[in-house]
Amino acid sequence: MSIATTNPATGEVLKTFDAATPAEIDAAIGRAESAFHTLRGTTLEQRAGWLNAAADLLDAERDEVARTMTTEMGKTYASARAEVGKCAAGARYYAANAAGFLADEPADAPAVGARRAFVRYSPIGPVLAVMPWNFPLWQVMRFAAPALMAGNTGLLKHASNVPQTALYLGDLFTRAGFPAGAFATLLIGSAAVEQVLTDPRVRAATLTGSEGAGRSVAQIAGRELKKTVLELGGSDPFVVMPSADLDAAAEVATTARCQNNGQSCIAAKRFIVHTDVYDDFAERFTRRMAALRVGDPMADTTDVGPLATEQGRDDVAAQVRDAVEAGATVLTGGVAPERPGWWYPPTVVADLTPRMRMWQEEVFGPVAGLYRAADYDEAIALANGTGFGLGANAWTRDEQEQQRFIADLDAGNVFINGMTTSYPQLPFGGVKNSGYGRELSALGMREFCNVKTVWVGGEQATPGPGAGHANE
Repeated sequence: MSIATTNPATGEVLKTFDAATPAEIDAAIGRAESAFHTLRGTTLEQRAGWLNAAADLLDAERDEVARTMTTEMGKTYASARAEVGKCAAGARYYAANAAGFLADEPADAPAVGARRAFVRYSPIGPVLAVMPWNFPLWQVMRFAAPALMAGNTGLLKHASNVPQTALYLGDLFTRAGFPAGAFATLLIGSAAVEQVLTDPRVRAATLTGSEGAGRSVAQIAGRELKKTVLELGGSDPFVVMPSADLDAAAEVATTARCQNNGQSCIAAKRFIVHTDVYDDFAERFTRRMAALRVGDPMADTTDVGPLATEQGRDDVAAQVRDAVEAGATVLTGGVAPERPGWWYPPTVVADLTPRMRMWQEEVFGPVAGLYRAADYDEAIALANGTGFGLGANAWTRDEQEQQRFIADLDAGNVFINGMTTSYPQLPFGGVKNSGYGRELSALGMREFCNVKTVWVGGEQATPGPGAGHANE
């Protein structure tokens, strides 16, 4: 993919960019390393001031930034503005809470024969962030805010179709007061990631993206013995049981499937409905999906805009076509309109079987698959029956059933009677092919810290029970 802004509503290439040269990449890494040595010597109060200033800039520039995101990847302007606001709130959250997250944690000093013993969270250095286009601001901010507050520096390799958003982020933190080079955008393609990650000055990497991209980065990082955090794809189940509030479930299901034009890793994608309420839910859900307004993403009345890329639109259309040819039933949508740009309508597909691609593959667009479950056990088997494990929804008013879903759903995020989303206050990540490690909350901040054990001896130190001579 060339590095360019292409309007997905029209297919028009608006602006192209030259990729950074190997020498320019090397220089940026050098600046990030130099900035790290400066940043780690600053106080948390200083960093919090700069991060709050970044939040202020986001608030002041919200309309402009939102227009850029809408132009580059097609999300509705209303959702783009909300994303900018979420980024500002996330930055302020880490500015306010980093001191507590990074505070020394005392240990039982007498038990280990020490005068003092504690754990300290120390920054590790420059971290490479490989980020996707679907939430081009928020995905970056949820790494950048905790990383910078911890004293690390960041190198951003953003998706090639959102270069203007990437460049904005590359300047944002410097304008807010962070040392020059503390966070920098590298306009590079995927082939140049290896140069960055194999550089000894770069200490770790985080990636949000496809399973294939995650495997590639993890392979390089593994060879280099560098830590990675991976947030990959998802094919999230949305389970509806007989006791559920069907109107509420259908309403949330529609939003959960079509948020961000259906292009979200944690969008509900597989709707698994108990047979006793299947027909009722299917009617309510399909009616709401069909009523969504598809159109100009800048218009206030639009619910669903275009898909971000032509390839993405073609992939979704091919998955639906494969299901129909194998016997699936389309309840609404299912046909891409003949018009410029990369559009696909909200679609509901029923009668899916394991021989169809949609059964196992993630569908990254506004397409919902409906599944019928005879009972709880079959619902769980269907929900856990893919290689993904990012998020999961369950709708039931039965308290015992809720506890069973919490225990049995094999996912990093389980939401009962509500839509899966990300909050700075809660850890976020997946299991199985959806990746490993966590973003957000205190856990996300500590992922790129050296969890340093500190043991201080002296006259008051006494051996603890079981203390031996082994070093480990």
